[in-house]
Amino acid sequence: MKLLRYGDRGQEQPGVLDSAGQRRSLAGIVPDIDGALLARLPDALSGIDVGALPLVPEDVRSAEPVGKVGKFICIGLNYIDHANEAGMAVPTEPIIFMKATSSIIGPDDDVLLPPTSLKSDWEVELGVVIGREARYVTREAAMEHVAGLVLVNDLSEREYQLERGGQWDKGKGCDTFGPFGPWLVTLDEVDDINKLDLWLDLNGQRVQTGNTDKLIFDVATVVSYVSQFMSLQPGDIISTGTPPGVGMGMKPPLFLKEGDVMELGITGLGTQRQVVKRWPG
Repeated sequence: MKLLRYGDRGQEQPGVLDSAGQRRSLAGIVPDIDGALLARLPDALSGIDVGALPLVPEDVRSAEPVGKVGKFICIGLNYIDHANEAGMAVPTEPIIFMKATSSIIGPDDDVLLPPTSLKSDWEVELGVVIGREARYVTREAAMEHVAGLVLVNDLSEREYQLERGGQWDKGKGCDTFGPFGPWLVTLDEVDDINKLDLWLDLNGQRVQTGNTDKLIFDVATVVSYVSQFMSLQPGDIISTGTPPGVGMGMKPPLFLKEGDVMELGITGLGTQRQVVKRWPG
């Protein structure tokens, strides 16, 4: 299934994509697309006639497809070419950092640069959504704990991240720096998780191209690894790293400015589009 949410911020409703690519409402059938629901899949939605559900009007906002996210975990430098362009050593173990859940927005919402930001950057990534509690799981059992996959733009303020001391988190968790969606795609809809194309265009020009077959640590390894250090709960997200082509790695570096448009996608997981603006005031 391709699960989704729609509606104004704070008033999101659950939904599902039908076979024709139309959004259908699950309002009144389930309370929300969140950890509580994901922990009960597929039984929670079995027997539903998707084609008989009400259509969602086309002009209604697409929201992030998972509500009440508990943890937004990211893996850094998980493509060799990206580590090289960043001038950093290729990791021998996954690099873990956290992204504030207050950064989360819908897939087509505006991205607002912080008032002092001069080095904000883009990162298309494959996100993994946890469906069953995972604690000290093996790599072989890891995928049993995954509800599905999402498209993530792991926006980063490079000065905050790399030049201001401390951890990476301060450059990753800015408000609006966590768009994900448009759908949560369950694993039965994905042909091969290790062969998904990723891409990102900036103002109509392709800047990032990659494939998950180039991940240093694949999805199962990442889920297992993270579960050794913290329990993973239904609804948690792990963003698995970005391929090369970020602004920081260009010569000279190129960073986001007001009016820029980012468009990005992953095979089978849909697309996003964000207009860049400056935080008001």
